[in-house]
Amino acid sequence: MLILRLIKSSSVLSLSRPFHSDLLLSHLSGTTQETLRHHNQVHGTFRTVFTPQTSIDTATPYHLYEPIEAVESSERYSAGGYHPVAIGDRFQDRYRVVHKLGHGGYSTIWLTKDEQSDRYVAVKVCTADSNSPEFEIISKLSSSQRSLSTNLGRSMITSASDRFNIKGPNGKHSCHVMNPARTSLSEAKEGSYNRRFQLETARALAAQLVIAVDYVHSQGIIHGDIHYGNVLLQLPFDLNSISEEQLYKEYGEPELEAIRRFDEKPLPIGIPTHAVVPIWLGKASDDLTPSEAKILLSDFGEAFSPTQRNKYESHTPLANRPPEFRFEPHMPLSFSSDIWSLGCCTWNIIAQRPLFENFLATEDDIICEQVDALGILPPDWWDRWEERDNRFTEDGKPINRNPFRSWEDRFEDSVQKPRQAAGMSPIDQAERDAFFSMLRSMLSFRPESRPTAKQLLSFEWMAKWALPEYHKIRNT
Repeated sequence: MLILRLIKSSSVLSLSRPFHSDLLLSHLSGTTQETLRHHNQVHGTFRTVFTPQTSIDTATPYHLYEPIEAVESSERYSAGGYHPVAIGDRFQDRYRVVHKLGHGGYSTIWLTKDEQSDRYVAVKVCTADSNSPEFEIISKLSSSQRSLSTNLGRSMITSASDRFNIKGPNGKHSCHVMNPARTSLSEAKEGSYNRRFQLETARALAAQLVIAVDYVHSQGIIHGDIHYGNVLLQLPFDLNSISEEQLYKEYGEPELEAIRRFDEKPLPIGIPTHAVVPIWLGKASDDLTPSEAKILLSDFGEAFSPTQRNKYESHTPLANRPPEFRFEPHMPLSFSSDIWSLGCCTWNIIAQRPLFENFLATEDDIICEQVDALGILPPDWWDRWEERDNRFTEDGKPINRNPFRSWEDRFEDSVQKPRQAAGMSPIDQAERDAFFSMLRSMLSFRPESRPTAKQLLSFEWMAKWALPEYHKIRNT
């Protein structure tokens, strides 16, 4: 069921704010929702509006509540779901809620004031049905004591300073206390008309992400949900240097939206009376300077150690999901699965549009996109793909699709042409070839053919273009 909403506002500031699908510390982990995009021209301000596509839920076959842009689904305020939080609430008689940062499929995230240390911290309140080892994994990643290079990667991982549980009308909820971040890379792009990063900034971002993933893998952990919504930008300033009054003056007071049932019945116990629209601390991607491009890899809700258990189910967004999940369902996810998702994420950082278009896409649509861009699947996968005969001939020629977009077409359409349209120089041939070489290896269909994260650091594009840009900003 798709729901389109026209956003009414007399405030240019609110019109400029992008959709905060998951702002700082978490993204959809466990439930991947496709997005519907349309544009509104209001009072001369261009706005990109994203409204989530509601997934099918047999327990709740229709919407009970009027949808509200930029906030979590009200239907999830039920047994096993979100905990109702209001501005001014206190957790542990210590963390006082002053604003909202965002939400994910299994959590809401709140900006709070730690009244013991007089500092702002983010509190991630997980759903009652969430059973993730995220805190233990983050703690392990934060406590490693190794080499200088290891410490470099560790500094790019979110850390948690406290954990506690709260009981509410919807169950028992695990809560994690973390440092606030600025925004995610996906939100930075959604906040931009051009939906791209400056090339120097993109190179620095990509380099850091590979360093961060290499560190996570070196600790024996598979992230399991790498996409640019889970890559955060660090705050370029000390949030603790401003008072709550200054925070509200600069970024706006909490915006409350009344929650209403379609049938106009009273709200049940367990759901708040008002939804809180997240604060926007971010910056549009095309305005982001290299010195502001320091990242944190976040959301380890899908992470695991393969020495302790195998995992066969992937909740990574469809466009970033490795193909072995479809064609080798009995093969556990691996470090190589992360590399595929890392390749897709790296493309998203450099390019304007995703490598594999996922607008209302099905699994077969994404496989079709992968074949268009990367070539025919391995023979046994090619033979087992039920939809193949409706999409391709035996030798891989598209059926009833003219034109189709090759790898080179996608690079031209999403990287070179947008740069030229903005009066920028295109990426030169040498860098283009080096980038292609690295990405194509990361996107090998066979997991065993993909390089490790550590090997990626030695690829020509990383060594000549990406890492040098990161080293320029490392100590700024």
